[in-house]
Amino acid sequence: MLSRGEDKPPSRRRKRYWKVAVLANIKDEKVAKPEGVPPDAFADFDHVETIDAIRAALETDGHQTVFIQADADLPYSLRDEKPDICFNIAEGLGGDAREAQIPALLEMLKIPYTGSRVLTNAISLDKTLTKRIWRDRRLPVAPFQEFSLADEPLRSDLEFPLFVKPAREGTGMGVDMNAIVNNEKELRERAEYIINTYQQPALVETFLPGREFTVGILGRSDAKIYSRHPEWYEKDGFHRFPILELDITGSVTPMVYSQEAKSKDVGEEGAPGYFCPANIEPELEKKLKYFALRAHIILNALDVSRTDVRLDAQGNPRVMEINTLPGLTPEYSDLCLQSKAQGIRYEDLILEILYLGASRWGMIEPREIGSETKKK
Repeated sequence: MLSRGEDKPPSRRRKRYWKVAVLANIKDEKVAKPEGVPPDAFADFDHVETIDAIRAALETDGHQTVFIQADADLPYSLRDEKPDICFNIAEGLGGDAREAQIPALLEMLKIPYTGSRVLTNAISLDKTLTKRIWRDRRLPVAPFQEFSLADEPLRSDLEFPLFVKPAREGTGMGVDMNAIVNNEKELRERAEYIINTYQQPALVETFLPGREFTVGILGRSDAKIYSRHPEWYEKDGFHRFPILELDITGSVTPMVYSQEAKSKDVGEEGAPGYFCPANIEPELEKKLKYFALRAHIILNALDVSRTDVRLDAQGNPRVMEINTLPGLTPEYSDLCLQSKAQGIRYEDLILEILYLGASRWGMIEPREIGSETKKK
């Protein structure tokens, strides 16, 4: 990737308005799934309405936008469209590091893009590897074990009930009420199902019965000198969104934040409750925001992420996973609900992600913080 100070594209730096390509994989329920894929395959793809909302937000600041499907024709489409920068929310088409496919292609082509880079997107989708890294850096994670074979010996520190899910999926894929296992027989059956259905290892971890939260992070150490809203950021350059609590007790899958529950609209019968800001003690709020920022920094995430945390049986927070490509559907996605709760407009959120990404490629000049009146 080009970094500031080396081989910057000067033509991009002089532009006030850019041609922005929104890159995504589209979810189309009308198209039959190929044979042999899991029943919830492509659950993390985006609806075209999300793409339209992102494009509309980008265009409010004068930019020209185009949507490009992130499929096998993407290299040719990029060649034809010649975007100044790509707004990347693509999930990838398969493999154990699919969310890294588009950033890798864009870096090879030297095309600027938003969000985290190749290695971070590759690691963050691998829940087991992510947990190992966090554990080694003293972040609290639940005891876990990865199963490549269903009959592997169970570690002695893992006690039932346990939770079983695919090691390299998102959006609740492979997660339903059967994910909670209470004995050896259920464990082996569920692990075998995950391994065979998703063609990847099964992640087995201590079931966490407590409250569930998600915490959004925006920015980086130098965000203030590029942001249109420097007042959003704390001294370290990061913005912590209000904590969102996900109440799944009344959802279609109580105690399990499943793909089925996630697919329901906010307020729909059987959907989880979304409470933001969460009603929690100041000390717990401080811990959750600290853990989310540490999770972000340890993986070298860039500009935006969202980290999920759940309380264990003793009420201690355990970091579960990080989403370095958080959903951006207005009035629906967790990060958007957190942004709205803080009074940040959807358009400003989208533009901030764009400009943070552009600044890494020398497309925005840094400025002195005190030289302008802060926007309210």
